Amino acid sequence: MSTAPRYRRVLLKLSGEALMGGLSYGIDGRTVERIAADIVAVRRLAVDVGVVVGGGNIFRGLAEAARGMDRVTADQMGMLGTVINAVAMQDSLEKIGVKTRVMSAIPMASIAEPYIRRRAVRHLEKGRAIVLAAGTGHPYFSTDTAAALRAVEIGADVILKATKVDGVYSADPKLDPTAERFEHLTYMDVLRRGLKVMDATATSLCMDNEIPIVVFDLTCHGNLLRVVSGEKIGTVVSVR
Repeated sequence: MSTAPRYRRVLLKLSGEALMGGLSYGIDGRTVERIAADIVAVRRLAVDVGVVVGGGNIFRGLAEAARGMDRVTADQMGMLGTVINAVAMQDSLEKIGVKTRVMSAIPMASIAEPYIRRRAVRHLEKGRAIVLAAGTGHPYFSTDTAAALRAVEIGADVILKATKVDGVYSADPKLDPTAERFEHLTYMDVLRRGLKVMDATATSLCMDNEIPIVVFDLTCHGNLLRVVSGEKIGTVVSVR
């Protein structure tokens, strides 16, 4: 494996489900510790790391809205769930020596710093990891969109979309054994085919700003470091 990183600043998008491990709900401490260890390995290459975390392991706003809850209220509750996950990730990272700041799009001064772009960039320049919580701070926008927005704002070279599968497929590989795995897609491929990479808003924002997306399997220990080091893992979504 090459020791020279391909990227100098990355935005890691974690779903809330990625923190569950084998649980059906909540946070699995060992899984969070494993992810933190993977981030540490990347930081040792002097790569700046920002993390946007979802909250689906705690509360799914869209699902609750579909059952009759007011959509704005449901999305706000989902955003609060991401803060819980962000604080858990901060705890695991700092236990193994990575100075970390949680920055929230919703003001909550006793728990997290407010998200301010210049402050976020300054933390990265000082060698700190940043965990960005509460999505965009607004309802109706997913944490995928938050990841794309924050990646643009902090000048990330790439969005690393962590999943439980080894890339993007033409269909669900668990249901369709003939599903094709793609090594590369363009943003327009994703939008035209309706592929489940990131939502359309996030994909369009990445396309407009030419930020590549790498979809990879986070459950395989060391994959994060391999992606950052330039190995061909997962699916790359880019201009061409």
